[in-house]
Amino acid sequence: QVQLVESGGGLVQAGGSLRLSCAASGRTFSSLAMGWFRQAPGKDREFVARINRSGGGTYYADSVKGRFTISRDNAKNTVYLQMNSLKPEDTAVYYCAADSSRYMPTFFMNSNEYDYWGQGTQVTVSS
Repeated sequence: QVQLVESGGGLVQAGGSLRLSCAASGRTFSSLAMGWFRQAPGKDREFVARINRSGGGTYYADSVKGRFTISRDNAKNTVYLQMNSLKPEDTAVYYCAADSSRYMPTFFMNSNEYDYWGQGTQVTVSS
């Protein structure tokens, strides 16, 4: 089993930055591909970013490309989401997720491809 705990959310003005962290425990972190998802009130959970086990492959939703960066530090069992140039439409609860699959799934942007989830951290971007 894997336990995930997000942190770093908060209130920020449009154009500002936040760095989210997700600390993992319970399984060798380097064996997990990691993803970030977000969910706004009344909306479905949507894919934000993914980083593969090696850290060599990263993938982003079109809505955040060029603004968000996913990274990982295996020595700290932590994955990060650096969010720059934040917009009000980025407001959501952000969730960290882990994928323990042996191979990269075809539909890596689908939430059902991930096995473990954190509790989420709120990000609010004001105009």
